[in-house]
Amino acid sequence: MPPFSRLKLSSLRSYSFAALQLGLMIVLLGLSACGGPKKSQTADKLAQDSSAAQNFDNNLTFKDVTLEQVDEKGRLLWKVKAKQARYSKDQKVATVQNPAGELYQDGKAVYKIQAQSGEVRKDGQTILLKGQIVATDIQSGAIVKGNELEWQPKVDLLLVRNNITGTHPQVQATAKEAKVYSRARQMEFFGQVAATSKDPALGFKSEHLIWEIAKQLIVVDKPVQIDRYVGTVVSDRAVADQAEVQLKTKVATLKQNAQLSIADPPLEIASNSLVWNLNNQTVVSDQRVDVLHREQRVALSANQGRGDLEPRIFYLTGNVQGKGERNQSQLAADNLTWYIPTQQIEATGNVVYTQADPPFNLKGPKASGTLQDQNIVVSGGRVVTEIIP
Repeated sequence: MPPFSRLKLSSLRSYSFAALQLGLMIVLLGLSACGGPKKSQTADKLAQDSSAAQNFDNNLTFKDVTLEQVDEKGRLLWKVKAKQARYSKDQKVATVQNPAGELYQDGKAVYKIQAQSGEVRKDGQTILLKGQIVATDIQSGAIVKGNELEWQPKVDLLLVRNNITGTHPQVQATAKEAKVYSRARQMEFFGQVAATSKDPALGFKSEHLIWEIAKQLIVVDKPVQIDRYVGTVVSDRAVADQAEVQLKTKVATLKQNAQLSIADPPLEIASNSLVWNLNNQTVVSDQRVDVLHREQRVALSANQGRGDLEPRIFYLTGNVQGKGERNQSQLAADNLTWYIPTQQIEATGNVVYTQADPPFNLKGPKASGTLQDQNIVVSGGRVVTEIIP
């Protein structure tokens, strides 16, 4: 009986299971029929090309093999080289040692992979790798590392679990689990996600983060904390229930319970919708917005607002309410401009100013001054003064 020198699987259609199952059957038949009738041509070819087999009753082991799997159109799904492949007849699973190779989508190699061990299941439709996983996205250069990887080509899903790290020149992340979709050019991270982007220099913390690689877009649909760094120091911090960050334009959109803490000027800005342009240093809200100066204890709110953080000016529109928390002075108006360095305000439209000590009200079309020291002048047209006894 000829020796089994090497298993060459490239001539068969279903490489991972059909070839190994057929090989096992041939070994068993060959052992029971040495010296008997001549084998078929297919059996002869596989026997001549296959490597030494052991455990003939249940298992078949091959050395230095290349395993491949194709889809119904004959396109590669994956191709893996391994030092050893062992097929278990009872479990219908092929285990491989030190696998390295490529994963394919639509006939094109999309990932390079390597691991300590692996399993091929479900007639080759799923491949599972374990131990020191390294998967490289060929197109983007992104590298995902973990301790368990599962490739499901029919649904275009690369699943990596257990101590995940993802690295790319633009974004880095750690998480409990990651899902990668080659067609959508998308990576998802789950569980204790901590990510950083290089430009802009941001840090993200959440339970779920989506990175759309081609769009240079980070999407977070769970409560998220976003830190802006100057060097290694956090300068500004945003929290929200949802967020989108366009890395190319450096624009962060914060939604639902959004709050932005600015270091300079020392402001707290809260709304259900904040658009933070890190490049232009602006914050815009088209919904109810609250602004607090942490040091001066001056609080303003309005239906809409825009802050230019470089000249440090805020523009508030619609049902503006202002309050000096130290002396309980209050101002209401239709529109207000707040010059933060001097704390000067300019209000227009239905202005009402109220103070507690001494108690009186002022009403008029315009007002200017500072709330924190009760220095307000109401002017323009008819001004009504009401002294409260």
